[in-house]
Amino acid sequence: MYHYDEFDRSFVQERVAEFRAQVARRLDGSLTEDEFKPLRLMNGLYLQLHAYMLRIAIPYGTLSSVQMRQLAMIGDRWDKGYGHFTTRQNIQFNWPKLADVPDMLQALADVDMHAIQTSGNCIRNVTADHFAGVAADEVEDPRPTAELMRQWSSLHPEFSFLPRKFKIAITGARHDRAAIKAHDIGIRILRHPQSGDTGYEISVGGGLGRTPMIGKTIRDFLPKADLLPYLEALMRVYNAEGRRDNKYKARVKILVHEIGIEPMRAAVEAEFTATNRDAVAPDPAEIARIERAFTPPAYELLPDESASLAHHSAANAEFAQWVSVNTFAHKQPGYSAVTVSLKPIGGAPGDATSDQMRALADAADTFSFSELRVTHHQNIVLPNVKKDDLFDLWQHLAAHELATANIGLISDIIACPGMDYCSLATARSIPIAQAIAQRFASPERQRTIGELGIKISGCINACGHHHVGNIGILGLEKSGAESYQITLGGDATETAAIGERLGPGVGAEDIPDTLERIVDIYLAERSPDERFIDTYRRVGIDRFRGAIHALDS
Repeated sequence: MYHYDEFDRSFVQERVAEFRAQVARRLDGSLTEDEFKPLRLMNGLYLQLHAYMLRIAIPYGTLSSVQMRQLAMIGDRWDKGYGHFTTRQNIQFNWPKLADVPDMLQALADVDMHAIQTSGNCIRNVTADHFAGVAADEVEDPRPTAELMRQWSSLHPEFSFLPRKFKIAITGARHDRAAIKAHDIGIRILRHPQSGDTGYEISVGGGLGRTPMIGKTIRDFLPKADLLPYLEALMRVYNAEGRRDNKYKARVKILVHEIGIEPMRAAVEAEFTATNRDAVAPDPAEIARIERAFTPPAYELLPDESASLAHHSAANAEFAQWVSVNTFAHKQPGYSAVTVSLKPIGGAPGDATSDQMRALADAADTFSFSELRVTHHQNIVLPNVKKDDLFDLWQHLAAHELATANIGLISDIIACPGMDYCSLATARSIPIAQAIAQRFASPERQRTIGELGIKISGCINACGHHHVGNIGILGLEKSGAESYQITLGGDATETAAIGERLGPGVGAEDIPDTLERIVDIYLAERSPDERFIDTYRRVGIDRFRGAIHALDS
């Protein structure tokens, strides 16, 4: 993984010192809250319902064990002993005191981390496939490109005050696990069909929130050397033409929708042609330096079949179930990527205690070359685990309540913090997720249902990605009460789609029963081996409307 050089460290240390002075001025009254707000937001500090919240960047979701232990320490020392992993592969601490935040940022800087550009109208944390570098279906590891974009976008003088926030995601695999079509810019690494050269497919104008849209392809193939010049051209068009009079219409998706993809493509290509590419393109030596940071670890030469794994799977059904849903095929024979669920039945999705973070760091050191990944599904990945070690790892995780076997199943729910924490929320998310998980807690029931993704947001800003959930749930306020809209058919993969509203809103107490009826209809209609999304697409939404109408009977 990438490690800071002296420039990176100096950059972050200077920012910590700057913000420490700004906090001191706020505390002594020299700065009003209105004056302080843009300064704190540039450093990832929000003011939520009950306290400040600090959002920490985890670039493309990659963490070392040292960094995870430092996050655990921060949670213990300055928060309430836990953190919340987010859908942008970041972590949030929900209870810091303002006076402590500079010390928290210094603790982050000590392990090559920061909170810069986790808020504000700038380019946010670049996200990537959480199986980057290990996935068998990968054309190329996207992490070097993600790191290049991190460096390019950090305090970029042109793009630090955009019309609105800007999110970029990248994948190097055929199967999209990074939700690239739901981002302002989505990047897919691919090979040119004629030359075989590696390059990028670029999409633009995706995004969720109050106006959900799927990104449109703006470049079918972009040579690798042209990536930063092309991104500069695209960003310049958006920066110049994006609306600044109405923040609800300021995202690039609105610009693409209003002028159309063809005029947008023409404007970007004209700017790209006029760009001094040599002034923007990175030095090949710097690209080589970045790429060296992502050299594969020292894998052992192993057979792909593991006698130890076979033995323990046969002897322990619970372990075998965990292996079947929480491990992922690795490109290196004899290894697996392991997803650690942060979705225990009845728990808050994405939360991990400081003790659990330390346990994850220990697991990374023992089993995965000291590396971890954060997924946009709010789980943790150990990317390089020997199959021979899976049973020992499972036992270690189980001792820390981290061995829930539900990845991709109905209880692996994405949820924003909702009205329990967020000042923008109009309804609760966490209790809804807990109630659904408890209703479908039976492992046998979950296996019968199969792959089904539920995503919950507590307001129209859609931080829980409900629009692209197979089942999406949006919490709103209606006549002083919480009301939840349900959508079906959303998809965040390469077949991306926005879910369709099922019917009128549902009260919080009716959500579990409503989902039970939706699932029953699916099970009655599905063909053998059909996933929920496949059945939905085949039979259509009308077949499911009875799940809502039954509330009126």
